[in-house]
Amino acid sequence: MNFSVLVHNLRCSLLRIESRLLQITGLDAQLAPGLAVNGPSLLPRIDQDPQHDEDQTTSLLDSILWMAAPKKRRTIEVNRTRRRDERKFDKVKSNIEPCPECGHLKQNYILCGFCYAKVCRETALIRQQIKEMEGGPLRAPTVETVVLYEGETPSKQDREKRIVERPRKRPAWFSH
Repeated sequence: MNFSVLVHNLRCSLLRIESRLLQITGLDAQLAPGLAVNGPSLLPRIDQDPQHDEDQTTSLLDSILWMAAPKKRRTIEVNRTRRRDERKFDKVKSNIEPCPECGHLKQNYILCGFCYAKVCRETALIRQQIKEMEGGPLRAPTVETVVLYEGETPSKQDREKRIVERPRKRPAWFSH
């Protein structure tokens, strides 16, 4: 038995099984493919007769997309020189200083990562307290929110605003 005849019979069998499964599930309407792709020319078409395929020999190499290949091999020296180029090295940073708040090292004019994590934790606690006060996301008032820490009193401008009171001292890095 010829290979193309075997592939054709296998393909027809799979198509029959697919159509029967679609009939069983009630999805026997014609379904459109999600993605149409050019398939290899090795597989025969359903509408062709398998006896006519014997005289048309198709090769696996006919369906391969040929790509460019280098003409000559790169030497080890050239590869290493290219990989170890000075422009690929990280530059030595001379703008590193200790954070004035926590003492961790950071770059000038860049927020300290350790302090940023502390601010994120405090902000999450404030948001959680606001969520508990309101009882839901749709019950938020349309006024500005002011956070007051232990020992602070609202000013005259803060009287019409929503006030969130925190039961701890104001951190030095969380300015008013």
